[in-house]
Amino acid sequence: MKILITGGAGFIGSAVVRHIIENTQDEVLNIDKLTYAGNLESLDTISDDPRYHFKQIDICHRQSLEQAFAGFKPDAIMHLAAESHVDRSIDGPAEFIHTNIVGTYTLLEVARQYWQQLDTNKKQRFRFHHISTDEVYGDLEDTSDLFTETTPYAPSSPYSASKASSDHLVRAWHRTYGLPVVITNCSNNYGPYHFPEKLIPLVILNALEGKPLPVYGTGNQIRDWLYVEDHARALYKVVTEGVVGETYNIGGHNEKQNIEVVKTICQILDERQPQANGQPYESLITFVKDRPGHDLRYAIDATKIQQELGWTPKETFDTGIRKTVQWYLDNLSWCRRVQDGSYQRERLGVQPE
Repeated sequence: MKILITGGAGFIGSAVVRHIIENTQDEVLNIDKLTYAGNLESLDTISDDPRYHFKQIDICHRQSLEQAFAGFKPDAIMHLAAESHVDRSIDGPAEFIHTNIVGTYTLLEVARQYWQQLDTNKKQRFRFHHISTDEVYGDLEDTSDLFTETTPYAPSSPYSASKASSDHLVRAWHRTYGLPVVITNCSNNYGPYHFPEKLIPLVILNALEGKPLPVYGTGNQIRDWLYVEDHARALYKVVTEGVVGETYNIGGHNEKQNIEVVKTICQILDERQPQANGQPYESLITFVKDRPGHDLRYAIDATKIQQELGWTPKETFDTGIRKTVQWYLDNLSWCRRVQDGSYQRERLGVQPE
């Protein structure tokens, strides 16, 4: 297959590109705007492979997309390009509306125009796979509830609202125009090459520098954690085997309170790289004012993808978090380079009183 991937230099996108090039015979065109969160170094291991191609393109730029489609002639689209950080969406929602909604609309229109010109056989094989988040579902109040594919949408942040909007657009293009789409909604990803604005890499890097480890509120927010390489396998299964028009929830079966996650990282670092002053890393934990509109609990029911496509995660949270901490210990120079002065792990999304 020839797969066009948007956002392939980002955290999840680069994991998908690496998975496809390393484990299949497919060809990939990676389209990425290369914002602060997109980094081609994440693709160094496969960048010389003749089946891998890259174009720096903003998905809101229709003419550039049309040229990319015409030149590459993809069999499938995997749409991961998005502004994705909740705190950043609180500070500056406009970029999220532009990229996640207008960008998705532009990509859908270019894909529809391209798909309509294909011969019958290629037209039937074509897929538009839209990758989304469990945050579109909002907050789970009942501790026994799980998000399913039919859970009503109730987004809380500008980020999740923009992703919910893009999900609705994709479904509308399927219903109205017949575009063959599949949608996935995933839980919190973690693993190698994660930009250090998100909880796990932020805690690892702050701890190693002896800086405070900020925990929002009391740290009792619950997330389901999914190792990024497990997610990449799931996404490839969906784009190659998923049923047109269907949605698949992808979760790691690893519900943890944020404070548990932070303490686990501290314990692993105590084992592998103790502080010079002999103090445990947990002594650096600092509770800070909670994020505005912070959802308390997300949890995914991934039964459908397991039963229908045979996917289950390989990593438990314990194995995945240990691999992740070790990767950061081994790749601190990558972390320093990707921050490049634009972001120094400062708190984002704080609204004035």
